[in-house]
Amino acid sequence: MIVFHDPAEVPAGFGPSVVAIGKFDGVHAGHRAILERAKADAARTGAAVVAVTFDRNPLATLRPDRCPEDVSGLHQKLELLAETGLDAVLVLRFDAQMAAQPAEEFIERVLVAALNVQTILVGRDFRFGKGGAGTPELLERFGQRLGFRVDLIGDVHGEAAERRVSSTWVRELLTAGDVAGATMLLGRPHAVWGEVVHGLKRGRALGFPTANLSPQMEGFVPGDGVYAGWLVDEGPRTSGGSDDDGDAGRGILRPRVRHPAAISVGTNPTFDDVPVRVVEAYVLDETDLDLYGHDVQVQFVQRVRGMVAFDGVEALKAQMADDVARVRELLA
Repeated sequence: MIVFHDPAEVPAGFGPSVVAIGKFDGVHAGHRAILERAKADAARTGAAVVAVTFDRNPLATLRPDRCPEDVSGLHQKLELLAETGLDAVLVLRFDAQMAAQPAEEFIERVLVAALNVQTILVGRDFRFGKGGAGTPELLERFGQRLGFRVDLIGDVHGEAAERRVSSTWVRELLTAGDVAGATMLLGRPHAVWGEVVHGLKRGRALGFPTANLSPQMEGFVPGDGVYAGWLVDEGPRTSGGSDDDGDAGRGILRPRVRHPAAISVGTNPTFDDVPVRVVEAYVLDETDLDLYGHDVQVQFVQRVRGMVAFDGVEALKAQMADDVARVRELLA
């Protein structure tokens, strides 16, 4: 999958293309349904399949006071989009300049001139351009004149639910610790991604050494508690870190090793000396695994229990042993 960061980077003669536009936060089941439809459309004509997305939630620029936390960061989003089999992604920098761009200019400069679009897929409530003046109806009028068609996509609903699948719903479930429910909407376990850093090393002293993720990790952190899941080791951190488009954007597959893990999220209330929430993962049956400086995914499968303060170290150790036994059963 090719990643472009500006319409000017798209080579001359690119396309024709089928384009899906959206934030794609979390790349959930609703997003994947749209992308599958785009791929099917493109297959009929041999067109390229392109997702047009943004480097941040537009609300971070337009209304930062109302901007929700991302379900997935940019690095994660690009990896997830790459997994869907797209040909390319255009990541637009959503700054004040882009917010002021007229909708008509966006259509002509980005969609037509750069991507040579033949079909655009958007939701019925899609808005774009300065002041949100761009609508699906405007796209259809321009399509009649410029030679592309607009495919309006309906809502995708959760299994046995009337509510449509959305990033908002995913965040609600994760906040409540319902990672299994979030998995149903995402079509995969939710994950956070980041570098393993040094912590207080208290887990090692207790017999359960943990990999602590950097506070600068990507991905929505679920509610405090203990979870069964997986730690996916992607190897030593590359120089670009989470600020570039990552190896997924460059088409490079980094070797990965997946380990079963007991995951803790919270501030360690038994000791009450951790000022910020921490995500740490104990890899089952591993006491000498050196992950410092590695990029890892921590994938959440099932919540084991909430986070509580224990009456002393021995009570905590006994509970941790029980947690590990529960995690082993859940992942078996």
